Amino acid sequence: MTAPRPPAVRIIFGIASWLLTVAITLLGLAALTFFIGRVLPIDPVLKIVGEKAAPEVYQRVFLELGLDKPVWQQFWEYIIKILRGDFGTSFSTTRPVLTDLLNFFPATLELSTLGLVLGVVLGVPMGVASAYWHEKWPDHLIRIVGLIGYSVPIFWLGLVGLFVFYYRLGWVSGPGQLDVFFVGVVDRWTGSILIDSALQGEWEIFFNAISHMTLPTILLGYYSLAYISRMTRSVMLDQLTREYVLTARLKGASEFRVVMGHALRNAAIPLVTVIALSYGGLLEGSVLIETIFSWPGIGNYIYSSLFAADMNAVLGGTLLVGVVFVFLNMLSDVLYRTLDPRSR
Repeated sequence: MTAPRPPAVRIIFGIASWLLTVAITLLGLAALTFFIGRVLPIDPVLKIVGEKAAPEVYQRVFLELGLDKPVWQQFWEYIIKILRGDFGTSFSTTRPVLTDLLNFFPATLELSTLGLVLGVVLGVPMGVASAYWHEKWPDHLIRIVGLIGYSVPIFWLGLVGLFVFYYRLGWVSGPGQLDVFFVGVVDRWTGSILIDSALQGEWEIFFNAISHMTLPTILLGYYSLAYISRMTRSVMLDQLTREYVLTARLKGASEFRVVMGHALRNAAIPLVTVIALSYGGLLEGSVLIETIFSWPGIGNYIYSSLFAADMNAVLGGTLLVGVVFVFLNMLSDVLYRTLDPRSR
């Protein structure tokens, strides 16, 4: 019989295994994005020099980009640069890609975080209520609301929202992060316009930013709510049929205590993973919302870079999203093990 490994060895082995998995995942993501970018019918050289450039200019840029080398060699050299912290230069912005990512990502993080908070605050109670009143009219109503948010394209909701609440009713501000005359007034400290304007006492800019992000935040929150409420309902239905719930009721515990104090407490463990995945989905799925609302985030950056054939920017943004997904999965796993000792 093999002797069990000491705790320190198990920890080291687990960390090494996790790092290897992360490295393989990110390498696969980089390879997939890189090779797809190379087979797209877009000539990045023409995007740089223009269609009327002289042949010698075209050839010089072609060689500078290393496009004369085999694709596998181009990919290998790109990976080596990444390991050195060099993601290349974006010819669309003429800045290092890493600088662009650090500039654009906080805006996406801000919008997605607010959307997630809205989705959790509304989605979890809706899912609990739907499970408690299973197959009754509140359950049907909540499921319909979630189904609409889950099935209707978010870009269509964005366009309709802009037309109704901005153009027709004037309840919210339009596209962009701020009104034009407020742009550049607040110094960039954290990258979050709400935090920076509040720290600098620019309350007029703070409320102007809230007016601009209200509609996209509600849409992202609705998208998140649809997923979270559905999964909460599923988990709660399972918990409400467990024996400990029946025991609590037989002991005379109130329905509120049974549902919120017992069932939801145990349901919170798998919901941690659900919320983490929902957060990752918002960070990834904000591309369409950011494009529609001209939000200066990573999604809009990747979208515009893709159409400009700026593959350095596309690859850098894709890898950043991949790293965030890996981090969220790791965080959810740690929280799951912390909340549920049985999984340790």
